[in-house]
This record gives sequence, structure tokens and C-alpha cells, in this order.
Amino acid sequence: MSDPRLRVSDAQGQRVVKIDRSPFIIGRRTTADLQVFNTDVSREHAEITMDGAVVRLRDKGSRFGTFVNDAPITDHKLVHGESIRLGHRDGVEMLFLSDEAESGLSKTSSEVSDFAQMAAVLNGLRALGSGRVLDEVLTLVLDSALDATRAERGFVMLVDDRNTLEFKVARGRGKTTLSGTSFTTSEKIPREVFDTGRSRFVGDLLDAGLPERHEGTIAIGIRHVLCVPLRVTAMGASGPTGSEGRVIGVLYLDGRERSTMLADATRATLEAFATQAALAIESARLYAESAEKARTDRDLRIAAEIQRALLPEANYDGLFCDVAAASVPCRTVGGDFFDYLQLAESNFGFTLGDVAGKGPPAAILAAVVQSNFAAQAPLGADPAQTMSRINKALLRRAIEARFATMCYGVLGAGGVLQSCNGGQEPPLLVRAAGIQWLETGGPVLGLLDGVEYEFETVILVPGDILVVCSDGVTEARDVGGEEFGRERLLEAVAGCHGWKADAVLERVLSAVARFSAGAAQADDITVLALRYHGERA
Repeated sequence: MSDPRLRVSDAQGQRVVKIDRSPFIIGRRTTADLQVFNTDVSREHAEITMDGAVVRLRDKGSRFGTFVNDAPITDHKLVHGESIRLGHRDGVEMLFLSDEAESGLSKTSSEVSDFAQMAAVLNGLRALGSGRVLDEVLTLVLDSALDATRAERGFVMLVDDRNTLEFKVARGRGKTTLSGTSFTTSEKIPREVFDTGRSRFVGDLLDAGLPERHEGTIAIGIRHVLCVPLRVTAMGASGPTGSEGRVIGVLYLDGRERSTMLADATRATLEAFATQAALAIESARLYAESAEKARTDRDLRIAAEIQRALLPEANYDGLFCDVAAASVPCRTVGGDFFDYLQLAESNFGFTLGDVAGKGPPAAILAAVVQSNFAAQAPLGADPAQTMSRINKALLRRAIEARFATMCYGVLGAGGVLQSCNGGQEPPLLVRAAGIQWLETGGPVLGLLDGVEYEFETVILVPGDILVVCSDGVTEARDVGGEEFGRERLLEAVAGCHGWKADAVLERVLSAVARFSAGAAQADDITVLALRYHGERA
């Protein structure tokens, strides 16, 4: 019986090393049985011990860890074909070859050699981080398996979110791609292999015991089937799991000729090959998901920058008033907005709005409403007419279940304030004598056609404060689930008459932050504060 071996891949190239003593020390130390030169490898990194046919790999407290099939280990029983890595992904890679498998090589040397070479290729691909796209990795897996088994067709089936095996790549002998999205194959065998995590090798479907279950496959002339699970050691996703890892799909091969059963060594090597293939596939899939997430994150950051650019300066000091506003989205981008602009006859227009929904869809609709406001505000004779125009504009481009609440006010000479509220939290007017809600207006925008909006007029005196906020303020919750509510908003602004707008804004935001400390923000929070200070000389 020959000694087990390690096929080592490092900066020195590839070589096969016999494990001819126990313990067998691996590390940078000159006295190590296998000396490797890599900064990831500790002086005494790991050891291999043998007790009869049982071979164990132990980490010796290394700095960067020891991994088997990409999973960190401290003490692990080695199985033929398992991949060993010392340190990071660019560290030292090894393939464990047991003595039993080596003795079997003399019987099926060609097949096992083919598989071992392909497994080494896939292992190297995975070690590089698999910058290749998933389809390329799947194609490489199938072509390698078809060449080694001499099967006629090969399929990689991966499980989807509904726990259904889905065809990903189909190849024929000679590196040909099979067209189509569905194929006549055995349905029972792949499902059984996926559910149990155990391989199936059928030399002749007519002798399989229940040929009626394979009628469709037999009808097109298919006789033999090889099906092995694609297993990775990472946990946490759907699929059969166990001490050996998680099954992400199956590698299915078949042909029209009756086949004798594979030798044990060939079967073991095919399964080891499938494990390497699964790791390469999962690495490619994770790489693609990571790249897609990075693109999405980048797009969201750009969208957030654009949204911030669409908002006016947070602080404004005009002829009649000073204004301060802020919007805090609960996601990267939000559905709240505020805006203000100079109108004819020195009038000052301001608005605060909140569209239905959250995230990118809400941000797009908020930009639409804000642009309509900028276009319609200079044309409206009063706030109610402007709101009607915006409502009609939104209805012309109606989007199901998408609407907006909005409050619009116009402040003119002498402290004349006209306001119209379309379903928004009513503005709160802080006077020296008390607090008043401004509730006149109409329904939300973009929902009902032909509705009429109304506005009300109040006269401000110097020092009067107007506070407008989105429902993210009043509906903010504490850790116990209680809402901030209008009463706490009243308490926050009480006594603020005559304060500068930025001080009032800070007081409201601080009150909400203290109340909801420790609770997740469920909605965008937007506040606009305006102080009327009278006409300056």
C-alpha cells in the first residue's frame, strides 16, 4: 500500500510530496517535512498524522489559518481529493491524494488522471478569486467532465430561490453548446441526488428497476446516467446541508450507450472533481453578485448626490424671512423633498412634499413633483391654483399606487402668508400668543382628477415661526413602538417664537432623535422652519 500524497501548488510550481511519516510537519521552518516559502505560512503551520487508514490534518495555531475546501479547520479527517489551503487565497494550495485512491489509479489511470488534472485547473481558478463570469466556469466544468467520462451530454443544474433545479449550461461532446432552455433528462435522478447529497451512477436505465420513471429519457435513446452533487462547504443558503457542506446543484452526464459501472477510484475522483467544480461555480457566482452589488451601491450613491443637488441650500435669508430645512432619508435615497424660490412682486414661495414609497422609485417621483413645482409655481395666481396644476400634471403621467402629499406657501410683503396643504402634515404656526395649525387645502396629489384645492391667508408679525414637516417626524417611533406624534411636536416648538429658523430646525430634529434613539428609522424625516422677521430696510 503506497503512502498518501500531497499535490502542492505554490511559487515553486507543482510537485507531488509523499506523506511518509507521522506527524508530518508543514511550515516555513527548515526542519519541516514539507517546507514552503510563503508569507502566509507560519514556521510550523500544520501537521498531518496517520493512524492506520485515517489521515488527519491539524492546524498548529497558524497566523492565517488552515482551510479544507475553503472552510477553516483546526482538526479535520482528510478524504481523497480534498483541497487544502494555507493562509489567504493567494497562499499555498494542495490536493490530498489518499493511498487507496492511488492504488486504484493503476486500474483506471487515464480517467482519474483526467479528473485530477481538471480538478487542479478548477482549484486554481477558484484560488484566483474567479474573475471569470459564471457561464465560463460552468462551460469549463462540463467540458472537463465530458472529456474525462466520454459521456455524450452534460448539464449543470443549479437550485433557484424556489428550490427548483434549473438548467444553467448544456454541452455536448466536442465542446458544443446545446441550444434551448429545457431538455429531456431523467427527472428523478437529479432531484434525488440534490435532496440526498449522494451520487447516482446508472449503467443502463432499462435495468434501473423502475424504467417507467425514465420513459422520456429512454425514448430519446439515453441509456446511462452519471449524476453527482455540487457541494460547497459554505453554510447559510437553501439546499441540503450536513457535515460535508451545502448542495447548490448537480452535475448530470448521460449517453446512448449502455455503460459498465465506474471503478471505485473513478467514482471517488469524479465526486472530488464535482466538489472542486462546485467551489469554482460558487466563487464565480459570489463574484458576480459582489460586482452587481458594487454597481448598485455606486448607482445609489450617485442618485443620492443628484437628489441632494436638486434640493436648495439648507439655509436661506431673504427679504422677509429666513429659512432652514433638512431631509434625512431612511435609505440611501428618499421620497421627501423641499424647495423654495423667488416669485413675482418679491413674493417668496416654499414647499415640502412626501411621495408614496421609499428608495429609488420614490426618489424618482419626488424629482418629478419637485420639477413640476418649479415649473408651475411662477404661473399660479395663488397656492391653490398651483396645486391644481401640479395635480393635473401628475395625473397625465399616472403611475399606479404612486402619489404625493405636499404643502405650498407664498409669503409676501406685510407678512401676508397664503398656504395650501395637499394631504401633508399641516404646517404649525408659532405666534407669541399661541400655536395655530394651517390645514386648508385638498387631497393628495396625483390620485384624483377634477378636485379643487383651497388656500387660506394669515398675516404674520415679526418673530412668527412656521414649521412644516413630513409624516416621518410625527410617525417616528421609539424602541417600544410608540409614535412621536403631534403633541411632542408642539412641545418641541413651544417657546420658539422669535428664534432663528436654523435654531428651530435643530430643536425639532434633536427632539425626534432623542425620542427614537435606538429604534430603526422607518421613514424619511424632513423639516422646514421659516421665521418672518419683517421687511428689511
